[in-house]
Amino acid sequence: MSAESVHLATLAHEGRFWDVYVEFQDPEPHDRYVRARLRFSAADESDDGATARDVYTAPIFVEDSHDEILARARSFHSEQVIGLLRSCLP
Repeated sequence: MSAESVHLATLAHEGRFWDVYVEFQDPEPHDRYVRARLRFSAADESDDGATARDVYTAPIFVEDSHDEILARARSFHSEQVIGLLRSCLP
């Protein structure tokens, strides 16, 4: 995966703040589409003092360009993004 990412939002979920990033994949040589996933990074420690690891969706965006992926990601409502975060948490 590419380290290239764009900050999408900061959300509160179950007493924690999460930064949400659109993270772009490195393209395969034969691939004409751009792919990306969401990365959720806890902005603080949990109640028990443990530092959370980042959690990721599968690549859920497949578009012709980075701009189209960002437009699609920005069109999500916060409830949709929180639902994706919940699906990634253990």
